[in-house]
Amino acid sequence: MSIVGLIILVSSLLGYNNILRILDINAYLSWITSMLVQTILLYIFAMLGYLHLGIYIVTLMGVVFFISTLLLVFFKKRKLKHTKKIYWFDIWMLIFGLLLINVLHNSPLVHYDNYSHWATIIKFLVFEGHLPDAAQKLITFTSYPPATALFITNFVFWVHFSESAMLIGQFVLIWAALYAMFGVLRDRMRSLNTFVICFVISLIQIFNISIRMNNLLVDFLLPLIAVAGLIGIYMVDCKIKPNT
Repeated sequence: MSIVGLIILVSSLLGYNNILRILDINAYLSWITSMLVQTILLYIFAMLGYLHLGIYIVTLMGVVFFISTLLLVFFKKRKLKHTKKIYWFDIWMLIFGLLLINVLHNSPLVHYDNYSHWATIIKFLVFEGHLPDAAQKLITFTSYPPATALFITNFVFWVHFSESAMLIGQFVLIWAALYAMFGVLRDRMRSLNTFVICFVISLIQIFNISIRMNNLLVDFLLPLIAVAGLIGIYMVDCKIKPNT
C-alpha cells in the first residue's frame, strides 16, 4: 500500500469535508456527501474520456481545499464554525471502521456474480483510463452506471490496485453512509438513542449473510446511501443544526 497515496487521499477527503461543513452541510452527512461529490466529478471526466486526468484534478483539488482551510485557521482569518463536538459514538465508529479495514485488508475478494462483477470494471478503469464502450463485452450486465466503481477506482489509483484495496475503497463509502445515521439525533448526549443506532449497525453486520463486505456488489451499499439521503431530507425538514 502506498503511504504517500493514502495521505493524498485522506487529505483530499478532509478538504472536501471541510468545505462542505463551511457551507453548513451537516457534520454527519458531510463525509458521504464529499465522496458523492467526488464521484459525480469523476463521472463527468470519465464521460469526456479523461478519467486519469480527472482523478488528478478532483483529488488534488481536495488537497488544495484542505491546505486552504488549514491556512485560514492558522492565520485566524476564519473561525472554524464547522467543528463539532466529539461524542462516544464517534469513537465507536472510528474503532469499528479501523477494525473492519484491518479485516478487509487481509480478506480475499469473493466473486458472487461474475457476470456483473465490479472488479472487472475497476481494473479496466484503472489501467485503461476510460469507460468501456458497447463493443467491449467486459460484463453481461450493463444497466448499472459505474458510480461506486469510479470512487473505488480513485481509491486504488492512489493506493495501489489489489483486491483488498478495492474492498476497503467500497467500505469507506459504506462507513460514511452508516455514520450519516447519527444525524437524526436531536440530543446526542442521550446514550439510549445512540446505543440503538450502534446496535442496529452491529446487527446489520451480523445478519447481512447474503451480501457480505468481501465483495463489490452494490446491493448493500445502495440502500445505505438511500437512507443517508432520507436522513438529509429529515434534517432539513426538522431544521436540525448542521454542526453539533
